[in-house]
Amino acid sequence: MNDRPLLSPEARKWMPAAAAAGVLAIVVVAGVALGGGNGDSASDASANTIDPASVSVPPSVAVIETIETSSPIVKTQLTRTLAKGMAGDDVSDLQQRLTDLGFWPGPVDGYFGDETRRSVWAYEKLVLGVEYDQPTGQVTAAMWDDMQDPFTIQPRRPESTPNHTEIYLAEQVIAVFHDDDAVFISHMSSGDNEEWCEEVTISAGEWNNPGDEPLVRGECGRSITPGGVFNYTRRVEGVRQSSLGGMWDPVYFNYGIAVHGALNVPLQPASHGCIRIPLPLSPTFQELTATGDQVFVFDGVKEPEYYGAQKPYFNRIDPDYSTTTSSTTTTTTVPPSTTTTAPPATTTPPATTTTAPATTTTTTTAAPAAAAAP
Repeated sequence: MNDRPLLSPEARKWMPAAAAAGVLAIVVVAGVALGGGNGDSASDASANTIDPASVSVPPSVAVIETIETSSPIVKTQLTRTLAKGMAGDDVSDLQQRLTDLGFWPGPVDGYFGDETRRSVWAYEKLVLGVEYDQPTGQVTAAMWDDMQDPFTIQPRRPESTPNHTEIYLAEQVIAVFHDDDAVFISHMSSGDNEEWCEEVTISAGEWNNPGDEPLVRGECGRSITPGGVFNYTRRVEGVRQSSLGGMWDPVYFNYGIAVHGALNVPLQPASHGCIRIPLPLSPTFQELTATGDQVFVFDGVKEPEYYGAQKPYFNRIDPDYSTTTSSTTTTTTVPPSTTTTAPPATTTPPATTTTAPATTTTTTTAAPAAAAAP
């Protein structure tokens, strides 16, 4: 347990409060698709400038807390490396341990499916410090031995609202805490740091569409998820269309930016600024969060408190858009670039019913028809 890396290299370099003594001018370069805003960077910047002297950053908290116990630790040993497609009691033990730690590997049924693999990704990135785009999704004997040590996942921001969410952009992991206990930890995908111009459909009642009918128009935006401290403001059950694209069960925290379910949640950032989580988890995520809960977005550069409730860039109307021509997409990297390869053109839907060698099966509700996720 003592040899376990606590965080990814970026996240381990948390900036102490003294490191912020320099002049801080927060200019909103973190734009995101919000639906036809004015795009006035000057006005947005002035609204997000914070006096460094007024910033109070809590002490850094390690992600791992060892549990002291006087009882002997009884461990099982793996005789094989566990990976997707395998089944057996050892897979059941893995799924139960992940569940106990707050990860969501799906039913404890002994079958290593997509949900279990995504939970292993999240574990590798958050606990073992594996780079966000390099988890293996496999569990070796040594990894399983470490995983059985007595420890818990703890929040970086304890003593916030009773329930709160922490979003780690450097690791591409999201966690929900209830009274500082981890109840939901998942792999995720955030904004891909690219500029875009597309035809968008905005559902009635979404940002910039107060009407009763869907609105279709051309917009341009910047796909960045801003760091900062926010609160959940509203939620919608089911499918919504917005300037950010199609969303399942969105929970909004920064204008049109939401945590929502998606079919495509790749290892690299891929959204227009929202936080994508695996589609089967979105109803549970809504149940575990509430309007008013705090949301801390760690961007790996500065602590969230230095940004405050940082506003994103708003979209602008695409001057070249025409209903008689096809929409175009521009993929110009916006510095600082943290993106890798763009997401694949096709996506794999959530796992379907699969029979394990044991007497149980894994069943995932089929996804509804949808547009591209934001």
